[in-house]
Amino acid sequence: MNNLTRGLLVLLLGILIWFCPVPNGLPLEAWRLFAIFVSVIAGFILQPLPIGAIAFIGLTFTTFANILKPEEALSGFSGDTIWLIVSAFLFARAFTKSGLGRRIAYLLIKRIGDSTLKIGYTLALTELIIAPATPSNTARGGGIVYPIARSLAAAFQSEPGASANRVGCYLIQVGYQANIITSAMFMTSMAANPLIALLAAQTLHIELTWGMWAAASSVPGILSLLIIPYFLYKVYPPEVTHTPEAKILAEKELQSMGSMTFAEKVVAAVFVGALLLWGTAQYTDLNATVVAMLAVSVMLMTKVLEWKDVLEEKGAWDTFIWMGSLISLADYLSKLGFIPWVANVVSASMPGISWVPVFFLVVAIYMYAQYGFASMTAHVVSMYAALVSVAVCAGAPPYLTALALGFASSLCGSLTHYAAGSAPIYFGSGYITQSTWWKQGFIVSVINLIIWLGIGGVWWKVLGLW
Repeated sequence: MNNLTRGLLVLLLGILIWFCPVPNGLPLEAWRLFAIFVSVIAGFILQPLPIGAIAFIGLTFTTFANILKPEEALSGFSGDTIWLIVSAFLFARAFTKSGLGRRIAYLLIKRIGDSTLKIGYTLALTELIIAPATPSNTARGGGIVYPIARSLAAAFQSEPGASANRVGCYLIQVGYQANIITSAMFMTSMAANPLIALLAAQTLHIELTWGMWAAASSVPGILSLLIIPYFLYKVYPPEVTHTPEAKILAEKELQSMGSMTFAEKVVAAVFVGALLLWGTAQYTDLNATVVAMLAVSVMLMTKVLEWKDVLEEKGAWDTFIWMGSLISLADYLSKLGFIPWVANVVSASMPGISWVPVFFLVVAIYMYAQYGFASMTAHVVSMYAALVSVAVCAGAPPYLTALALGFASSLCGSLTHYAAGSAPIYFGSGYITQSTWWKQGFIVSVINLIIWLGIGGVWWKVLGLW
């Protein structure tokens, strides 16, 4: 299917919804905005144009069709959420540019990397350390952790094909699954997480802070990072289990990097400071976006980041365009009454049903609907607000629902080789077949759901979130 055909399908879908009879109880403007919204999401999936272009065109049409005023259509670009994302992308660029992320990984391998299982845990620990400052799981997984995993595999003569299972298959799969788990653990570890917090505020009128998110994810997240590498090691065991050569490789890499540079020291200090300020926001009242912007400002003043780095950070500005557009569309879908209408219609069809089965059904539907999406963000934007509304209308506690679906927004990335931006990078290495990837991914998703909804649910009760 060529781009023209994809584009025509996107347009046709929007036109069909636009001219369908408006459901009872729903304003005409809400229905037509929904038609544009569906077209935008379809464009995200089919991608006849880059997603930033799709979002920009959709947002422009809302004002051209007089559905939203210009100031309403552009409101998504003025909120603090979108600037938190931009600042976090710039923070991540400093991590990569300075080399601090690679140094952390090789230091950990040098200390504990004398077995394949330990290397797996080292990759997971590296992900955990750098995740709070890298909202792009593609940049974190594909740009920092994957090259290290691939280099280690090559060092043990484990290449795609006959020798893949020496260590390569294991390291590639652990690296990717750790990337998915850490994406769920912090508000700033996946690009759509701040959007989830915003949608929860708009739809449920609750506030998900950086500290609350991190606290709620800490226990289930750490358990997942402990269990999944071990599970993969036992179920799909590598042929090589003792790896003293990994420490030698790490030592050589560290020697080539030399002593810690000024830039690395600044990024490390700023990173620790940002974590402390994010984690103590309930006492300092410092906004998470202000903290992120302060971190970027310090790195600019110390020239760890130069202004040309800011201008050249395409990921940040691409995300700024499409996410700002989506924030506006999602906000006014709720304000014009579409999301409340969906929630009321669905909840009216389930009289007398306890919220507990509804909650688990909603999470399962949301989780495994990811099979139909090639973007975590498209998944979030198209389904999150409606499904949290349905569960809460059935009686589910708002914070429990908002967080559970928020975490599932990342955990669902385990399922396919196209679910997240880092997936094609890991899958493209050639170590793992598609059937094995999907089989492993499904099993990992079930384990994660048990951990996060089971033990995590108890932990969230302890925290008073439900």
